[in-house]
This record gives sequence, structure tokens and C-alpha cells, in this order.
Amino acid sequence: MNDDSTATRRRGRVHTFADLREDFDAIVGSINYATMVTVDAKGRPRTRVLIPVWETEGDEPRGWLATYRTPVKAAHLANNPHVTFSYWNPTQNTASVDATAAWTEDPADRRRVWDLYRYGSPPGAGYDPSGFWKGPDDPELSVLRVDPWRVQVLRGRDLVTGVPARIWTREPRW
Repeated sequence: MNDDSTATRRRGRVHTFADLREDFDAIVGSINYATMVTVDAKGRPRTRVLIPVWETEGDEPRGWLATYRTPVKAAHLANNPHVTFSYWNPTQNTASVDATAAWTEDPADRRRVWDLYRYGSPPGAGYDPSGFWKGPDDPELSVLRVDPWRVQVLRGRDLVTGVPARIWTREPRW
């Protein structure tokens, strides 16, 4: 590492999502379940445990959530599209994603998300969505597109040796 990359690593910032993608994928794939946080109209956080799937489009991560459009979730996202997903396991591996989320009705997105869940994205993440919905065209299936603006990864082995979490950011589009 040169002096510039050493200083950047010490601060935890990475230049591209690819710099932490391997660890992000491994952590997400091994944990699968994430705590999703939304905010209500009074600024109060609300959590629920869900299973998003993730892919990389170009150089940036993109998440998808196959879910039911509950009145609470819909109201929160209508008021404030910012969400956070948090992963943790007992080995102290963690990943956090700060993002904006928006509902999509695009049939191509729905089919893509269906397949990402069926085949795992990343490997280990996802499930067979036919246990909840009849298919990608089922009107009960709702899909959220998740556009991260900050991703943080911390491996437990780094935590105990003082290596900082790695953080990728981009400016939010909202």
C-alpha cells in the first residue's frame, strides 16, 4: 500500500464498492436476515426483520426487497424514503446499508427480483419466494428497489485488532 491508501484504510474509507464487496457478500450470504429501519411521520424509528437481496449494477450496489406492502411500511416510505439495513452475527461480522427505497411495479424488475431470491444474491441470501407468492405477477408481491448511498463492513477479526470498518459512500440522489 502506498501512503495515501494506508491513510485512507486507517480512516476506513474505500474508493469503490468493489473494495469491500467480497466481504459484504460473504457477510450478507452467511447471515441472510437483516433488520430494516424506517422512520414514521414523527421521526420515530421502526424495525422489522427481512431478507433483502443484493447485486452490483455497474460499480454500485443495488438492493431489492420482495415484501408485502403493509400500511405501516408504505406510510413510512411515503413520508421518508431513507432506510437502513443492518446485519450482525455472533462472530461480530457486521454490514450496514444506508439507502433510499422506492416501490417498483415494473414487470421486468419483479421477474428479476423473483430470480435473485430463488438463486441467491449474493450466494446464501434469499429464499424460494413461491412459499409466499404465486409468482412474480402475484398482486400480493410488492418489490422495493433499494439504492445504497453508504455501505459499512466490519469483520469481527478486524474489530479485535483495531482495524476500522470499511465504508463506501456516494451522494444520495434524493
